[in-house]
Amino acid sequence: MNPPPAIWPGRPTPLGATLTTQGVNFALFSEHATGVDLCLFDTPDALTETCRIPLPEVTDQVWHGFVPGLPLGQVYGYRVHGPYDPAAGHRFNPRKVVLDPYAQVIARPLRWHAAVNDRDADTASCAALARVTRMDFDWQDDRPPCTPWHQTIVYEVHVKGFTQQHPGVPEEIRGTYAGLASPASIAHLRLLGVTAVELMPVHYHVDEHFLLERGLVNYWGYNTLGFFAPDPRYAASGAEGAVSEFQAMVRDLHAAGLEVILDVVYNHTAEGGHLGPTLSFRGIDNAAYYRLADDRSRYVDYTGCGNSLNVAHPRVLQLIMDSLRHWVLEMHVDGFRFDLASALARDVVEVDRLGAFFDIIHQDPVLSRVKLIAEPWDLGPNGYQVGHFPVLWTEWNGKYRDCVRRFWKGHGGSVGELASRLAGSSDLYAHNGRRPNASLNFITAHDGFTLRDLVSYNEKHNEANGEMNRDGSQDNESWNCGIEGPTNNLEVNALRARQQRNFLATLLLSQGVPMLQAGDEFGRTQQGNNNAYCQDSPLAWLHWDLTREQQDLLDFTCSLTRLRQNHPVFRRRRFFQGRPIYGAGVKDLHWIKSDGTEMSDLDWQASHVACLGMVLPGNQIDETNDQGDRIRDESFAVLFNAHHETVPFRLGTQKYHLRWICELDTALPLSAPRRFDPMSVFPLQPRSLVILRAEPLPPTEVVAFS
Repeated sequence: MNPPPAIWPGRPTPLGATLTTQGVNFALFSEHATGVDLCLFDTPDALTETCRIPLPEVTDQVWHGFVPGLPLGQVYGYRVHGPYDPAAGHRFNPRKVVLDPYAQVIARPLRWHAAVNDRDADTASCAALARVTRMDFDWQDDRPPCTPWHQTIVYEVHVKGFTQQHPGVPEEIRGTYAGLASPASIAHLRLLGVTAVELMPVHYHVDEHFLLERGLVNYWGYNTLGFFAPDPRYAASGAEGAVSEFQAMVRDLHAAGLEVILDVVYNHTAEGGHLGPTLSFRGIDNAAYYRLADDRSRYVDYTGCGNSLNVAHPRVLQLIMDSLRHWVLEMHVDGFRFDLASALARDVVEVDRLGAFFDIIHQDPVLSRVKLIAEPWDLGPNGYQVGHFPVLWTEWNGKYRDCVRRFWKGHGGSVGELASRLAGSSDLYAHNGRRPNASLNFITAHDGFTLRDLVSYNEKHNEANGEMNRDGSQDNESWNCGIEGPTNNLEVNALRARQQRNFLATLLLSQGVPMLQAGDEFGRTQQGNNNAYCQDSPLAWLHWDLTREQQDLLDFTCSLTRLRQNHPVFRRRRFFQGRPIYGAGVKDLHWIKSDGTEMSDLDWQASHVACLGMVLPGNQIDETNDQGDRIRDESFAVLFNAHHETVPFRLGTQKYHLRWICELDTALPLSAPRRFDPMSVFPLQPRSLVILRAEPLPPTEVVAFS
């Protein structure tokens, strides 16, 4: 080992490795350490460090030093000294080289080796290592789209899975950041009409050892180790180019009018439970970084992943905020979806809606201006917090998902809740001044069945995961339409296609913010696997050789996104008032039953009702545009029939003075528009949804709803 170079005291801020014209400043927080060695490696493949340099200074629990002459690209890690006393919460072990929590580039990913899990073995040859870098990307006048929430359509996508099999993406960049920003990818996103891609985790993550032993990996990526570094496995340009490739992807997506939202996992780390490996935080300061149980050798686990980050500690909270700001300021992302966000809002035990996590984000001049999405639950006590996050936050609305699934499955007694969900879930979000955009509506997401599988399987089929089908949720509210899995039965397949259209139409015509899962727009399948977290294979990748049926579903989905974007009546910024907004006797929302009259209290409570009509007057939108002009739209009616028989639906009374034009019918998706005069009866087909547009009759009269 070479003698260490000269080292100066340096500065305690900023944390991480900071390159200057004279060298590099290193700063590492550890409250309980007795010493910190900076380990310099010649190359990422080196089996041991070239030299160890004890950091000479500690200021406010930050160990720091400046190494003059150290170059851009230097590979490094740390060894941290202190007590190994699990009973007191301390797990220091200088035999373990640990990753800098502020690493912006991963020079070498973790190499699983017997030494990783052996307390007495040295890990210099296999530990994850960082690289000194600087942020000097040419953004070329990049301009974030800043799409308003009410115009946003979110598309949840996996960077690799989206393009790994896309024939229009050059083979050398498939499955990468560059592939996602390729012309073929952007063309599909623009055709589809989405406005934001929500990327499943791209922070550097680790594959669990037990998965590697099965020949599997953590495909989803919810096992973070580096909160500042884009995962190099998705970089066509390799580890050294991961940062600039990610930045170029964001720039190109912005140029196409698409926002980039990151799914971030700050609730736990890849170090797992108390028997897990020492990779970074555990060896730097276990007692500070993690929530410890009364038995301090164990962790409080609100996540189901073995540990929970201790967000109550100011330095851990700083780590999260510094990471978030880094991704906004240096990587230009437009927002975040926080995995298991309730775990971040807990004080000692309870979820605190007025806690430091929210306060510091709300007052931050950078983070308070980006899109903030919560997965509003965790596995701890009272962890289900749908509807309870504060202003500025949009929530994954799990109640929307469950209600819509139950309705189209044919469960009785669900129309009352369905109406609330279609109207933006004011029962969940209006109490504290929030608006419909607080509800991120979804039918499916990465965790669970795809849309096609939702209508094709009653049971999960996760055998490929190697856990004897014990993993994954048992509660899916799915319905296979009569036969489990693939079938040649034409009637069953036709019903499944219709059900997919029903779900997509419901989602894209509901108030709130819709989210599509990638591939649902053309009916992709995972063969009944509802927990494909470990399937980096064609099972989880998107297939682009679409059948005629899949192309038809894609066309149908595109028609829905266009309808939503063209008509503000489907994307209101304020909740319905249930009363006249403009003019006398004209309410801004009507709920009608099949005889054309309004729903009564008894109708809402009836368990047998499976049919509902929603009438949206376009002249009752209590909003103005950017120029201050009142927003007007055409009027629409949306009819829902989850019954297994045709329902004769009377379209209205003569007081309406209008005719209806059938714009879309999920039972007849390719049919031409049909017109129906007042007092006519519409044959609402079994398990179908219909969109009707109002047309004045005669043209000189004003549409009026009584």
